[in-house]
Amino acid sequence: MILVEENQVAETALPVDALKRHLRLGTGFADDDLQDSVLSSFLRAAIAAIEARTSKALITRGFVVTLDGWRDPAGQALPLAPVQAITDVTLVDRFGAAQVVEPDRYRLQKDGTEPRVLPQGTSLPALPQGGTAELRFVAGFAADFDDLPSDLAQAVLLLAAHYYEYRTDTALGQGCMPFGVTSLIARYRPVRLGLGA
Repeated sequence: MILVEENQVAETALPVDALKRHLRLGTGFADDDLQDSVLSSFLRAAIAAIEARTSKALITRGFVVTLDGWRDPAGQALPLAPVQAITDVTLVDRFGAAQVVEPDRYRLQKDGTEPRVLPQGTSLPALPQGGTAELRFVAGFAADFDDLPSDLAQAVLLLAAHYYEYRTDTALGQGCMPFGVTSLIARYRPVRLGLGA
């Protein structure tokens, strides 16, 4: 399975001004926007880190997942939630020829943790031998940062501020995330059940 973000979070959707207030940066100077690009990069990093830990897309945008086979022909789980819509299902043979699957042959089963693509009949369309399936979908809680659940918005600001404050520190362990952030995102993290969980 290969998951690709088809378009980035728009620059206008990033809460640069909110992060400036959170960091208590000075205002009223001629060069107030001097750090905007740095703050944007920390916000993007914070969003990416939280999305990776929770398997949830925060800001709504398009994704494509490429599969070399259905895990279950009766329904394929998608790697991100919440999914708003499936925009396209394409079967690609081993030579690269693509065939778009008619939308009336599948449907989206919305779920906060594990959304799925379900067949309208008994099974999803058969993949060509040696081929793949490409599923394009739109996922995210909100199109704008201000419309995110407040705990996730606060976690993004806290983590971006942490990245900003410790931007020169190389002593932190790999995967280090502040306790406040981990507690805010805890309820969104996927639950692992079964052997080895």
